[in-house]
Amino acid sequence: MQYKKYREIQNLSRLGMGLMRLPVQDGDYGRIDYEKAKAIVDRCMKGGINYYDTAYIYHNGTSEEFAGKALAEYPRDSYYIADKFNFQAEPDYEKQFEEQLRRLRMDYIDFYLLHGIQDNFQEAILAGGCIDYFDEQKKNGRIHYLGFSFHGNPENLRKMLDQYPWDFVQIQLNYYDWYFGDAKELYEILEKAQIPVMVMEPVHGGLLAKLTDDAAAVLKGYSPDASQASWAMRWVMGLPGVQVVLSGMSDTAQAEDNLTTFDQTVSLSEEEQRLIHQAADIQRKAVAVPCTSCRYCCADCPAGLDIPKLLKYYNDYKLGGAWRLAGISAMPEEKRPTACVGCGSCTRHCPQGLETPKYMEELKKMAH
Repeated sequence: MQYKKYREIQNLSRLGMGLMRLPVQDGDYGRIDYEKAKAIVDRCMKGGINYYDTAYIYHNGTSEEFAGKALAEYPRDSYYIADKFNFQAEPDYEKQFEEQLRRLRMDYIDFYLLHGIQDNFQEAILAGGCIDYFDEQKKNGRIHYLGFSFHGNPENLRKMLDQYPWDFVQIQLNYYDWYFGDAKELYEILEKAQIPVMVMEPVHGGLLAKLTDDAAAVLKGYSPDASQASWAMRWVMGLPGVQVVLSGMSDTAQAEDNLTTFDQTVSLSEEEQRLIHQAADIQRKAVAVPCTSCRYCCADCPAGLDIPKLLKYYNDYKLGGAWRLAGISAMPEEKRPTACVGCGSCTRHCPQGLETPKYMEELKKMAH
């Protein structure tokens, strides 16, 4: 296992286990299969992973209980637990925090986060007083490091950084979102602020572990035995500002593959970086709307819609980022997909002839 120093912690594992996608019983997300899930944790502990990430809402509230029970047999100083305050599930932050400690059977939480900050409720959570409360808990030793996970736009990330001297920030970061999303800008904002980055979705919710055949062939032709997930993990590890890379492991086979990847110290070569970009481009063309944001479509739109922005929401949804649609609700009603009149002016002005009205109709249903 590779380790990276974090403040007073000399050996924080570069791979962390996310407790959001544990094996369950009879397809019921709220019923964790304890024996199978515990086997994954045990393998991860044996392999040197010492960072475990849970949240108030994972597995319908049972993930924290599982974490507390599964980790109870290990010395408390042999691992670090990350947990999160979910404003939407329970806005009473004091009540939620106390309940989390009870579920975890712990006296303190090592890494505590405001969970999944999104553009549509960022102001509400900032105005609610939770930061002052959690800062007090930090001073009392019940929280060791305070941060937040983020699902918003770069402008709002900058606003968040102005609110508090955060110890770390967690963002969705992978090579696909780097090339075709705003992950690069988000990462560079944090790097400039010298804030350590915890990474979620390094394989884009499984997308980069299950590439289309043509995209996969690009990587397989270079390294036949390497898993697609290992390419994605190695790419993320190459970013100097990254502290921990989280993986939601659902079986021991995934754990074994990840442990093998994080036992290596070989950086990606220039040729490997080029191949990853090539594979990402092939993947994008296969599953997304190939909008280049040229904005030729915008000038004559009778509703004045920011069409490239809306198509980005469409692509994020199609690629497994359903949470991104929350940003649409933060837009003025007259700028949402529902304002599209289907006139076709956008298609006539599009160099690629994209059938934008069709995508707007789908977005209306997605964001309903």
